[in-house]
Amino acid sequence: MARMKDYYKEKVAAELQSEFGYKNIFQIPKITKVVVNAGVGRAIVDSKKLDEVVAGIAKLTAQAPVVTKARKSIAGFKLREEMNIGATVTLRGDIMYEFLDRLVNITLPRVRDFRGLKPNAFDGHGNYSLGIKEHGVFSEISFEEAMSPFGLQVNIATTAKTDDEGRALLKKLGFPFKDQG
Repeated sequence: MARMKDYYKEKVAAELQSEFGYKNIFQIPKITKVVVNAGVGRAIVDSKKLDEVVAGIAKLTAQAPVVTKARKSIAGFKLREEMNIGATVTLRGDIMYEFLDRLVNITLPRVRDFRGLKPNAFDGHGNYSLGIKEHGVFSEISFEEAMSPFGLQVNIATTAKTDDEGRALLKKLGFPFKDQG
């Protein structure tokens, strides 16, 4: 089952309620969705690269990604409107919590020279974004599949009203933030 979801319900929600003084349980911040994106600039020249990225994201998230298209043409990049340029997947519910659990407890410790997540990568409304330079750090990806690495962007949307509430939520869920000193 979703270990992180159970941990949130049993422990984190009560801690947040007492810390911030929420009177109603619906005021307690929670994670609503996780969006995983990968832009593939090399797809302009080689369309097989996009297929590799789609397969990689599907393997990481256990969900089929949507291929994103360019909104407008940019001549300097040889990019035309409606050209396939990336892949994205939105995770919710148990799959979202399982992905976050694997990200925090397995993947991030495998990143080389990892010193913690940036604590200031919030958007002002409690949502957090992080970038992963190579998808090969995920345990689901074998060494052979990581031969053509690509980067990912992971956006975590929360119901928190401020960055402090969002930071407290993610910190209590085990996200390893750098010290702000």
